[in-house]
Amino acid sequence: MLILETKGLKKYYGEGESLVRALDGVNLRVEQGEFVSIVGTSGSGKSTLLHMLGGLDYPTEGKVLVDGKDISTLKEDSLAIFRRRKIGFVFQSYNLVPVLNVYENIVFPVQLDGNEVDRGYIDAIVKTLGLESKLNSLPSQLSGGQQQRVAIARALAAKPAIILADEPTGNLDSATSQDVLGLLKVTARKFEQTIVMITHNEEIAQLADRMIRIEDGKIVTGGGRA
Repeated sequence: MLILETKGLKKYYGEGESLVRALDGVNLRVEQGEFVSIVGTSGSGKSTLLHMLGGLDYPTEGKVLVDGKDISTLKEDSLAIFRRRKIGFVFQSYNLVPVLNVYENIVFPVQLDGNEVDRGYIDAIVKTLGLESKLNSLPSQLSGGQQQRVAIARALAAKPAIILADEPTGNLDSATSQDVLGLLKVTARKFEQTIVMITHNEEIAQLADRMIRIEDGKIVTGGGRA
């Protein structure tokens, strides 16, 4: 089942001679349950693409469909609600709330939406990620790898349609990066999640089910399955 699709996606900045084509006609298809990596050098357009997929910015032209919904047409308020319910984010900088403990950080997006916390589901995520003994700890008491595990758990908590990971191992050493990516794959399969990850690290990118390469705002390999 197709869970994520872009059609003729463009994002331009500036005009005239200073026009920058950050994305220049991107067509992308991701099936439910896939773990896809998008790899490219700095300035290739991969971060811009992730922002479009996550509804963090509007395209100049084209469509972004998440779970069948064209998010590029939504107004800001509606988009914020859709994003909270359907898209989980894992950032390089973790973005945990420093005054909340691990458990509170994990369930924060669920409670923000006014929903009941599925304790059984959260407990299963916590156990899979090895965070049982850290639930009462504050982010400042955790290592970088542990903080990123919490960020993954938080992204999974609201049972989103897709998880977008933005350089999730960028602040981690090589061994911890492998551990975190391994856990990301395990949790994705166990909880039937779809993950799109951007990275400049090809070794990390190759851990995904499919690798997409982007250059100069265009996908050059791996864009989708017919």
